[in-house]
Amino acid sequence: MRLLHVSDLHFGRHSVPAQIDAIEALAHAHDFDAVVVSGDLTQRARVGEFQRAHVFLRELARRAAVLAVPGNHDVTWWRAPFHMASPDRLYANWRRWLSRDLEPVVRLDGVTFVGLNTAQGISHRTLTLRLRDLSVIGDLRPAQVEHARYEFAQSPSTDLRVVVMHHNPVRGDLSQRHGLKHTRRVLNALADAGAELVLCGHDHQEAVHLVEHTARGLVVATAGTVSTRSRGGRPASVNVVTATASALEVAAWVWDGTAFAPGPATVFERHRPA
Repeated sequence: MRLLHVSDLHFGRHSVPAQIDAIEALAHAHDFDAVVVSGDLTQRARVGEFQRAHVFLRELARRAAVLAVPGNHDVTWWRAPFHMASPDRLYANWRRWLSRDLEPVVRLDGVTFVGLNTAQGISHRTLTLRLRDLSVIGDLRPAQVEHARYEFAQSPSTDLRVVVMHHNPVRGDLSQRHGLKHTRRVLNALADAGAELVLCGHDHQEAVHLVEHTARGLVVATAGTVSTRSRGGRPASVNVVTATASALEVAAWVWDGTAFAPGPATVFERHRPA
């Protein structure tokens, strides 16, 4: 099982066409079973940006199963601040151009993906003491974790169980920030729900962590950005995930100026069912 994981493309003024073309070329050149896009496909949630994202996802879907979830840049939070209007207004452009489903579930032979929407605009649950966090911080509600638990329970016990969401639940090495609120509680809940791997973005820096405080350990892979908005001057990157019955490998493929080339890889032992 091989997965291509990309995030934070920011179609709009921060997008890099050569990097987008290189992702499409990578997907066509390799036999990926799925392509996962963990949010921030747009920069300002504008129609033109969503139209370009629509074409991008359509091209990827010619070669593999595709799953995408919204990021904070993909929601028009100003149309429903504090959810005083219907929260549906936040996702109107996403639903029109990309998918009606904000939390897609994809089942392939040997893997179950559950998308969870952490991009919920401004609400009392996303407030912090930093003004800059408004509309940026992500949230995951208990009902969403229960949704993941239910979906994983419908799959064979040997499946790799993958949660796809936008906001990083592990502190970024450079940013020193969590993208998601209540991260320790959320990570424990996701592991308890059966998740083995979390694919996320938001931090604009590639990273792989084994969260050992959870019941069985949980691998969290954050994809770097594919745009001009990289953190600390790091190059754009994507993740390639390879899963076997006994091991899980996450490799960062790094932009070298003309293509994405294999970079550092981390291998974890898989937790098999009892």
